[in-house]
Amino acid sequence: MSYQALYRAWRPQKFDDLVGQELVTKTLKNALMTKQTSHAYLFTGPRGTGKTSAAKIFSKAINCHFQKDGEPCNECDTCTSITAGRQNDVIEIDAASNNGVEEIRDIRDKVKYAPTECDYKIYIIDEVHMLSTGAFNALLKTLEEPPENVVFILATTEPHKIPATIISRTQRFDFRRIQPDTILQRMQYIVSQKQLKCEPAALKLIAKAAEGGMRDALSILDQVISFGNDEVTLDNALMVTGSVQNDELLQYLEQVTQKDTAKALEILHQILNDGKDAARFIEDLISFCRDLLLYQQMPEKVENDELNVVNDDFRNFSQKIKPEEIYQMIDLLNEQQENMRFTSHASIYLEVLTVKLATRQTTISPKTPQAAGEKLDPKDTIKVENLTRQVKQLQQQVEQLLQNQSNGQSVTATNSSRPKTTSYNKTQVRKTTAPAKVDLQQVYGVLSDATRTSLNELREIWDDLLNMLTVAQRAVMHVSSPVAASPDGVIVTFQFDFLCQRAQTDQPLKDTLENGLDRLIGHVPRLIFMPQEQWPQIRQEYLNGQKAQKHLTAGEDGQRTEQETPGDPKQPAPKDPVVDTALKLFGNEVVDIKND
Repeated sequence: MSYQALYRAWRPQKFDDLVGQELVTKTLKNALMTKQTSHAYLFTGPRGTGKTSAAKIFSKAINCHFQKDGEPCNECDTCTSITAGRQNDVIEIDAASNNGVEEIRDIRDKVKYAPTECDYKIYIIDEVHMLSTGAFNALLKTLEEPPENVVFILATTEPHKIPATIISRTQRFDFRRIQPDTILQRMQYIVSQKQLKCEPAALKLIAKAAEGGMRDALSILDQVISFGNDEVTLDNALMVTGSVQNDELLQYLEQVTQKDTAKALEILHQILNDGKDAARFIEDLISFCRDLLLYQQMPEKVENDELNVVNDDFRNFSQKIKPEEIYQMIDLLNEQQENMRFTSHASIYLEVLTVKLATRQTTISPKTPQAAGEKLDPKDTIKVENLTRQVKQLQQQVEQLLQNQSNGQSVTATNSSRPKTTSYNKTQVRKTTAPAKVDLQQVYGVLSDATRTSLNELREIWDDLLNMLTVAQRAVMHVSSPVAASPDGVIVTFQFDFLCQRAQTDQPLKDTLENGLDRLIGHVPRLIFMPQEQWPQIRQEYLNGQKAQKHLTAGEDGQRTEQETPGDPKQPAPKDPVVDTALKLFGNEVVDIKND
């Protein structure tokens, strides 16, 4: 059999093997033991924390007939087939490459069929946040009421990208970053099982470099084993991870705090020449500064932390440096780390960072005169009084300005010594606000197929649709109402222009409205937002355009464009296209037909 990566060979096969997620595993095991499993689960959390592994373990446990205390037996045909990935009733889907509507519709069509071998059919959708809006809409109804023998397990690293309508239909479990000491214990167990030579300091370094991901830790360990010919040493771990030893970090910070720029640059160049990663160097510096701060406040915690080596040099340096200096260095490190994200010349940024750290000015927290027992200088007292007087004058001007605005009057300067203020009123403010943009082509497309039936259908469910929104979304839509609708589109007007603009640019609001419309009326019409004050003019321009087009067509065909003089009262009056359009839009119960 070919070699398997460590994170695959040592993938957890039962809940007890899933380290660092005790809250999740205990809840799932209790649900399995009491037969209180849900129809849909959502597993969220950083990469490499066990989301997909937990989904596969749950798939085995819920279908295993020899389950004990919520754990699968891993010996029956069902468990072995799921572990090997050949069980047809456990379907794993990668939403990153299958994110369209057609793929979800295929699931919706097949979910009605009973499982072939297992008791439950399990759908594991990984990276579910990559699904499109249409795919989420297609999944909604099935996810809410699937057949009794179907369970959905959704996994994602970015839950904020999933619609709230999906999250509300699932039981959510948040997988946390795994603590370094937990990762260390797991790696020690694996190394002992493989009977490898290992230095404890190397495993500690790998556990810190993994940043809470067990899969990342095992991948790094795999690289170190390959690099060192089945030997795990500290030097090999430093080489693979690009990390810097604490002694080198300490020497660098000592030269920086002593303002010795040349020596600090020399140490930096030596670190880079050894092949250390620039981004990892800044990460290690931030972590080292953090350890210094913690050691100054809680030395016992850092001393007892087995992932850190506190020696005499570290203790002496922590007594020399002040917390304010550490704060400054962390700020500069964070700033330069952000700048290095999009550059290919990281060494230049590190050199600039070194100069900044060595030439920075240490800030001293100011003391108030009262705390220091000092008295204000007479000149300073005069300055304070002048500033206080100016602030009072500015407050009076602001109050007068607001009062004049409410009365519609212009503001004029009352004193030549005061700064001049520009006069304006409510009309001017309204004119400076940019009007909401309206796509007339889309509006005319809806009006050409608009019917009274479609409008009445929307008006009946409009209040229910608004109740499905969040509080913030309802605040935007509470002054809106549908005024025209066709099977494919709806025109919604707003009483205030700024709320209309807000709705036009709020994509999550549109997505929620479309999801609600799909549930309430069974289809998703196109939403067109416009200010209420523009609607009568646009509607009249459309009707006039329809009438002009009718007259132009009649003239081209050689027919009479004038109206016939009224003759026999029994003879029906000729049909007017404008009247027909109005009847189609608004119905005949409120329309009076008047001849010109």
